[in-house]
Amino acid sequence: MSLSRRDFVQLAGTGVLLQSRLLSAAQSSLTSAPAAPDFSAPSKVALVQGDIRRANVYQALVSIDDQIQADLKRKKYVVIKPNCVSSRNQLASTHVDSLAGILDYLEPRFHGPVIIAESSAEDTLEGFENFKYNELAKERRSQKVSLVDLNREGRYETIPLIDFDLHVTPVRLAARLLDPDAYVISSAMLKTHNTVVATMSVKNMVLGTPLHSAPGEPRWNDKRKYHAGVRQTHYNMLLTAQKLQPNWGVAVIDGFEGMEGAGPGNGTPVPSRIAIASTDFIAADRVAIEAMGVNPDWVGYLRYCAQAGLGQYDLTKIEVTGATIASVAKKYKLHPDIDRELKWMGPMKELPPSLGSLPGLHNLTNA
Repeated sequence: MSLSRRDFVQLAGTGVLLQSRLLSAAQSSLTSAPAAPDFSAPSKVALVQGDIRRANVYQALVSIDDQIQADLKRKKYVVIKPNCVSSRNQLASTHVDSLAGILDYLEPRFHGPVIIAESSAEDTLEGFENFKYNELAKERRSQKVSLVDLNREGRYETIPLIDFDLHVTPVRLAARLLDPDAYVISSAMLKTHNTVVATMSVKNMVLGTPLHSAPGEPRWNDKRKYHAGVRQTHYNMLLTAQKLQPNWGVAVIDGFEGMEGAGPGNGTPVPSRIAIASTDFIAADRVAIEAMGVNPDWVGYLRYCAQAGLGQYDLTKIEVTGATIASVAKKYKLHPDIDRELKWMGPMKELPPSLGSLPGLHNLTNA
């Protein structure tokens, strides 16, 4: 289901109609979406360690070239989705050398257009300028590289999430990252996070696809709808991953210099000097978590994605090529709010017990 901005504003005032249409669209997408890959078998993840960021990324992709090619050759264009949560702090955002490594890999293998597209939490175009993406696009004209601010582009599809009260609320997802003609590459990093413990390739896609208003427009921000509660955030990320996953191509995680502590925007650097790549985003993130020394049980949205069949999270069913996890692992310092972040794992005390447990209703509820 695709709505224009005007449609969305008109529908926003009619809650029942909007919820009905959103739920109908969600049900329709379940029947019409392309079949998801089968991740019951082992997944392959490339893990490369070296002293040159660009070379690490390139080599990681070359290591799984056979898995990429099967899907890449059927696509009309490539979308590289960087992580520019900040438009000013380089440590918090995808480095231009990581993008260059991806383009090095694509150059002899794909001859269609390549779009670097982002919906930054701040001003996307400012980030493109500050991080030298503009210069990269000029240097790579032969590869038809262009830059797109998804917020300014303003094309979207809607899906229903839940808010703090567990009511349906709509969010707008960038249509370009749902285009079946696009081969989508997630260009992420290793970072701790202030809400969901850690952020890698899945988080880059799930929170980078929701839009917010472009400069000069009345202000709105659908990214904020994900921060609805310590449990709701993980579940909403699962719902979004389910929508996006059929169109995911390859995950690239640049861990040349990771971020620990007050991530995802204000942490401190960790020289891990690695790169990770996989066509299974969940498996890529599981290897990344191990490389950061994070307890995999703590990252709720990845556990949910695995339980929903979106990827392989069982380390015994992940084939790691290149460096070993043990040889690259470092213990990242987690966010100062980690104790509160982990409350998603405990019992839900915010709501009363089921009404079915009240006296006098036993016979009715068991009828």
